[in-house]
Amino acid sequence: MLFKFKSKACADLIMLEADGRRILRAMTGDAPAKGIVQWADMAPALARLEAAVAEDEAQRLARVQEAKARGEEVLEADPQAVRLSQRAAPMVQMLRRCIAEEADLVWGV
Repeated sequence: MLFKFKSKACADLIMLEADGRRILRAMTGDAPAKGIVQWADMAPALARLEAAVAEDEAQRLARVQEAKARGEEVLEADPQAVRLSQRAAPMVQMLRRCIAEEADLVWGV
């Protein structure tokens, strides 16, 4: 399944189901197949998403430091791992555009 996020403020954003649900949980606390984030609720949703990205980065850094402390050889930037910050970047841009243009965000409709 794919998630297709739509807004009058910008082009559609399409994500795989797992990524879309992860980002929705970070933004809204839930991951329904259909939904809307109204313009009035957009800034708090963006703040929650940015906080989740920061937390994910902090956890990744802590794992790297723990592995180094154990004497393991660690690549700080795993070439095969895609971080939440990379997955969330298009949504962050979309939310900022929606806020600027006072537009709602919908998906699954």
